[in-house]
Amino acid sequence: MSDLAHFDVAGKRVFLRCDLNVPLKDGVIKDDGRIKASLPTIQALLEKGASIVIAAHLGRPKGEVKPELSLAPVAKRLGELLGQEIIFPGQVVGDVVTASVQSLKPGQILLLENIRFSSAETSKEESERAEFASQLAKLADAYVGDGFGAVHRKHASVFDLPKLLPHIAGTLVAAEVEVLKKLTQNPERPYGVVLGGAKVSDKLAVIENLLGKVDVLAIGGGMVFTFLKAQGKEIGTSLVEIEMLDVVKGLIESAKKNGVKLVLPTDIVVAPSFSADATPTLVSADAIPADQMGLDIGPESAAAFAIEIEKCKTVFWNGPMGVFEFANFAAGTKTVAAALTKVSGISVVGGGDSAAAVRALGFTDSEFGYISTGGGASLEYLEGKELPGLQALGL
Repeated sequence: MSDLAHFDVAGKRVFLRCDLNVPLKDGVIKDDGRIKASLPTIQALLEKGASIVIAAHLGRPKGEVKPELSLAPVAKRLGELLGQEIIFPGQVVGDVVTASVQSLKPGQILLLENIRFSSAETSKEESERAEFASQLAKLADAYVGDGFGAVHRKHASVFDLPKLLPHIAGTLVAAEVEVLKKLTQNPERPYGVVLGGAKVSDKLAVIENLLGKVDVLAIGGGMVFTFLKAQGKEIGTSLVEIEMLDVVKGLIESAKKNGVKLVLPTDIVVAPSFSADATPTLVSADAIPADQMGLDIGPESAAAFAIEIEKCKTVFWNGPMGVFEFANFAAGTKTVAAALTKVSGISVVGGGDSAAAVRALGFTDSEFGYISTGGGASLEYLEGKELPGLQALGL
């Protein structure tokens, strides 16, 4: 899949697109999982005698320079992990960047500033992206695509640039695709999918696609209240997408027709407000008080989810079961995560908040079959979409 071992980069400058989109709070990195996931490809290129120009994004600055979204903290952390200086010119392109790049020696690494500070990176105008890509192409002799979390985007550094240089997938992207193939091409059964997160609308396409392919579909998180409402249940002040109710009724019917076991919570942890110190109360999913909101699945539900998960040989999980950032509402997510560690086949944690949750709750990456770095990219792959960044790499 990635033949990086045979990619000739000795003495060359390699443009490496990484996904270093880490969660930051007050300039402090809260989870460096994506930086660590990029290390194998970086180290492989260094061992082959390349110098590296790394590009990555952070957040959604929408073409504006936003100091709070600078990659400076990432440059510092990457340097700590590699035990070497990371040259950080503090710009995306320009004379300073060009001069710094041209002076790179084999074994040196330069990290460009947040590539999305340039509006051309994410432009819908092909000509704008192409012009920006040609500027970036002048910085290197070859291209390695390793930013899996961005491969579903038709962005200049992901889609347009690889066409201008000899290119190959990095080890991370290759590994992600191999895992996703296991989920989509003859998965070992029973095959279970656990979905959480806030909105049904965010996951609608993947649910529709999976209903004809999975054996078990468990729904938690904020999106579950639209399912409960569609069944005529009182959901209090919980998050709900009223416009999705008819769609969800159709999904419930479709699950029945396809013989998919649809697992919904039977008990809910509620509170009067969305806050860390709100008083939690456990209620039946049939009896959510009108003045309360659901913030986690209850212990009975979490145990039922765990039983179904542990029966499966293949499990994909995307989206927390509750507001895991608040200790009072993290138990459901923790129980589901623990169940994934006991799967005898392959368990895949589908990036984004799910990956952040398992680390925040004290699990190690090695306890799971695979932790994806790209939530949105994983979901779009499971929807059956062709991803621009993978197309550009010939995958």
